[in-house]
Amino acid sequence: MSTPRRLVHPLGLVTLLGVACLVTSSAGALSVAAPLLQSGSGSGGTPGSTVPVAGPPRPADPQAADPEPGGLTAAAAGAPIELCSNLSVISSWSLSRRAAQLVAVPAAEADVALVAPAVAAGAGGLVLYGSSAPANLGSQLAALEAMDQGGLAPLVMTDEEGGGIQRMSNLVGSLPWPATMSATMTPAAVEQAAEQMAEAMVANGVTVDLAPVLDLASGPGPDATHIDGPRSFGTSPTAATAFGLAFAEGLEAGGVIPVVKHFPGEGGADGNTDDGPASTPPLATLESADLLPFEAAISAGLPAVMVGDASVPGLSPGPASLAPAVITGLLRKQLGFEGLVMTDSLSADAIGDLGISVPEASVQAVAAGADMVLSNTADPDTTFDQTVAALVTAVADGAVPLMTLDTAVMQVLSAKGVDLCA
Repeated sequence: MSTPRRLVHPLGLVTLLGVACLVTSSAGALSVAAPLLQSGSGSGGTPGSTVPVAGPPRPADPQAADPEPGGLTAAAAGAPIELCSNLSVISSWSLSRRAAQLVAVPAAEADVALVAPAVAAGAGGLVLYGSSAPANLGSQLAALEAMDQGGLAPLVMTDEEGGGIQRMSNLVGSLPWPATMSATMTPAAVEQAAEQMAEAMVANGVTVDLAPVLDLASGPGPDATHIDGPRSFGTSPTAATAFGLAFAEGLEAGGVIPVVKHFPGEGGADGNTDDGPASTPPLATLESADLLPFEAAISAGLPAVMVGDASVPGLSPGPASLAPAVITGLLRKQLGFEGLVMTDSLSADAIGDLGISVPEASVQAVAAGADMVLSNTADPDTTFDQTVAALVTAVADGAVPLMTLDTAVMQVLSAKGVDLCA
């Protein structure tokens, strides 16, 4: 059984290190000598480059480096030591390589090799679609992941919610709709079932589940009017919290990253965002009910949140997935979430009907604080290339701060369990 991972927002590391530090030691006390300065707007350098700061000269005589009894070597006492971090390493990457880590590309599970170009170019994630996965899915994914030239395999994710939203139940077993689970099972039984499913997902190369839905059901569905219906564990915050968290914790226990959705709660939205623009109830209403399961998930330390595409009266006039007030303001600052933030599909009609393309929406989402952008288009490789190019241009133009890009990359690497300094 895999040990669950808890993701920690790396912003604190950014604040402390300011990219990377040179540390010197004198008279037995450590002190920060100087940072490696990351060039950005107004620096006159290439974005992401570093400016080394000269340290004290090293002793010319090799004998001078020998430690005195009980003391430090001369090198340790005077020479700069660069602290390695994921941030200090990715600062040397090209902007396009960094931007690629933020993009998840869709793939038909029957033939994942079709997105090989995007994976080879460093796509950070892969979202599987379909209803019956091939028996050799695991080996197909392994071959695809080996194509990543940077050695950073994408997060492989799919929707295994239960009921009518299951992509690979023929390989991992079938679960009933969440509404049925909460009506016929205990939270402990739901957790056990999710854990068993997660173990089978991992065995087939999938390590992220875009589930559970923590929305509060408001009617039938899923259909053009109601996004959830039986996808929700219930109409009350108590039921949605108890069973949703049990499902998520079962996934973690089985080695799969759960992604709770659709923040800040779309169960009461006046339409399905797949089919066009929709709006949730006002923020004040969400705070008394729909937000509560998400607050509980954050308190429990769950690692990832998907932000929905509905607008939120009183907070965001446009899609939540593109709104700084929702992602940075409500989710990060007010609720204190420190994990991975994903968008719902940026190819949904809730965004497309506003005349916003996937690359344009991706720039807005990352600027708003999202770490990974999802979409489902007919030509995923072209969409990937256009999205990466749009993000690079946005950073170069200052629409997306370089540190915002780097922080998102670190979140993705953290989700992958990658230590670039190891």
